[in-house]
Amino acid sequence: MKHVARKRFGQHFLTDQVIIDAIVDTIAPAAGDAMVEIGPGLAALTQPLVARLGELTVIELDRDLAARLRGHGQLVVIESDVLKVDFTALAARPGLEGRPLRVVGNLPYNISTPILFHLLDYVDAVRDQHFMLQKEVIDRMVARPATADYGRLSVMLQWRYAMENVLFVPPESFDPPPRVDSAIVRMLPLADPPVIDRARFGAMVQVAFSQRRKILRNTLGRWLDEQGYSGSFDLQRRAEEVPVSEYVALAQATQA
Repeated sequence: MKHVARKRFGQHFLTDQVIIDAIVDTIAPAAGDAMVEIGPGLAALTQPLVARLGELTVIELDRDLAARLRGHGQLVVIESDVLKVDFTALAARPGLEGRPLRVVGNLPYNISTPILFHLLDYVDAVRDQHFMLQKEVIDRMVARPATADYGRLSVMLQWRYAMENVLFVPPESFDPPPRVDSAIVRMLPLADPPVIDRARFGAMVQVAFSQRRKILRNTLGRWLDEQGYSGSFDLQRRAEEVPVSEYVALAQATQA
């Protein structure tokens, strides 16, 4: 029976074999890799991945698709909302033996940002990540300061990852076609990231970008006063003008 894409899950199934081959080549799976696929769907990527890997762990929320996937002898199927999955515990499961995870997937576009933020909690257990996302989201992820795309997502992810847009994917590669262009992003955890309190850092960055058109004195300035911060930081700028390194340094200074 043909599976009908479910709008509530943001399902768009990849069908273009040329694009599928290009994505698999970009990921470059190898036997022995501890790989986890988020949202395998109809297994368009799953099958060529597992052919190279030998075994693959998949996370699927749709119970009908999960039931289909369980019939595949080389898949470990986790039927769950990915936002509830503990990836550190997953990396410690028998068979993965503590190897750093390679996380891949065609992420549901309606919850892609929450998934990316969820994975920040487990980045120490991850070797790399390759995700299909709305191109507009990837543009924001990799944006540089003083550009329109630079924002909260840019700062939060660039603190922990080196990222690049590695492959364009047009709408006609899917069934049903989304109304947006897509792309593949490669995310490599930084080897020696600055140590900060992630919750505090997230709160600070959210406040900074809460009113992008205002100078930081009117937004972040109040937050810094509440923290008792008395150091030197140029608040006569807009949030988008401040590099990631300065946000990180400010977070470190306020938690001291």
